Amino acid sequence: MADNQTTWLTQESFDRLNDELNALKANRPALAAEINERREEGDLKENGGYHAAREQQGQEEARIAYLEELLDSATIGEAPQESGVALVGSVVHIYYDGDEDDKETFLIGTRGLESSNPDLETYSTDAPLGAALVGAKEGETREYKSPTGDTISVTLVKAEPYDPDRDVPRAEQ
Repeated sequence: MADNQTTWLTQESFDRLNDELNALKANRPALAAEINERREEGDLKENGGYHAAREQQGQEEARIAYLEELLDSATIGEAPQESGVALVGSVVHIYYDGDEDDKETFLIGTRGLESSNPDLETYSTDAPLGAALVGAKEGETREYKSPTGDTISVTLVKAEPYDPDRDVPRAEQ
């Protein structure tokens, strides 16, 4: 998170991530015991259980470090209440390259934070598309570079506040 971007979280998201962090920290002793138990089984070169436990430990420690930094630097606030402008926490409806049939709907979020609704994709403000749309007003067309280097234009059709209590776009309620 060294990019110095502000990460905005709703209180609900902050609490959920804090609960995850606490659960990961609480699991540390059990994971350490698992590693020690596997280490005592003998030859570490051919001990799959030991290597799996160490891999899990590495992944959990990385997630702990990420969550600690995220939560320490996050700004707690509410989802945007403003319609018509693409903001972090907005569900946006867009189309690509002037083709109104090539459309997509997604949530603008921040890295590592997603909607729990599997039907609603989340694009980070770190992604070229998400970064291009933040601050756009309905009807505005913006351009961004794709990972392949192509310039793509995207037009914002609609931006609505996301309702985290129901985890569905307000426009669909």
